[in-house]
Amino acid sequence: MNADLSLAGRTAIVTGAGAGLGRAEALALAARGAAVVVNDMGPAADDVVAEIEAAGGRALAVKGDVGDWSMGDTLVSAAVDTFGGLDILVNNAGVLRDKMLFNLSESDWDTVIHVHLKGHASVSRAAAVHWRAASKAAGGPVYGRVVNTSSEAFLFGSAGQPNYSAAKAGIVALTLSTSAGLGRYGVRANAICPRARTAMTEQQFGEGTAPGGLDVMAPERVGTFVSYLASPAAETISGQVFVVYGDMVALMAAPTVEQKFTADGGVFSVEEFGEKVTPYFADRDPHATYAAYSVAKLDDTGTSQY
Repeated sequence: MNADLSLAGRTAIVTGAGAGLGRAEALALAARGAAVVVNDMGPAADDVVAEIEAAGGRALAVKGDVGDWSMGDTLVSAAVDTFGGLDILVNNAGVLRDKMLFNLSESDWDTVIHVHLKGHASVSRAAAVHWRAASKAAGGPVYGRVVNTSSEAFLFGSAGQPNYSAAKAGIVALTLSTSAGLGRYGVRANAICPRARTAMTEQQFGEGTAPGGLDVMAPERVGTFVSYLASPAAETISGQVFVVYGDMVALMAAPTVEQKFTADGGVFSVEEFGEKVTPYFADRDPHATYAAYSVAKLDDTGTSQY
């Protein structure tokens, strides 16, 4: 195994790892040599641990809700106490409560934000505390990898997923903040927008082609990329957003300034806004918004949800 791609001797936490993407990610990390703390709400976590151990790997199940702030500390402590450290965090846990905005209940909003966004934050904070202390003790950078799970929903603003889209946008901002704030300690943080056929998404993806003999929406495809981002080979990659599915990985560009409007006399009046801004948007393509509709052009799988 190429040394810079090996995860031998590393320890990972994967949230929501009892099934679907999280399971595939945990198995992929273990296959590269990492010991894995498998987090989920129920007994499925034990099943994944059994799979990893049966393949000769090391794993530990820690059950609980990552949206509970204390669970972050619990998971990090489990990694340190059982396997001697923490090197990799894959935040994956999530739920869906899809509704149009006018049908959205408070609990629909709170549940999705709690698990996705707060869940990412709770474990990231605990990992950050660990890595900062380890770096100070070592007198220099340590090894840290964070892979957060966003979604194309944040790029499009899915009409039927206002809660999920908002959570996933927040996760990207959290990723950028993590990268900026923890880089000095050796931590690299990136976000992925994956597509995969799982129990959570089975209603969204149709059957597609199978390049390379693997279902185009197989979660294992995402797991492979996550194990790469977790490796030493990804040392120079941080603060990035990737769209991941099928036979490709697409790197998203940062937002750019399209147009700057400047007041002639240094202070805008409403009338001057009317004179300068209104004509700019006249006859504008309705798809020319902040939404990244161009990402849809990547899809040649025949399974598109957008």
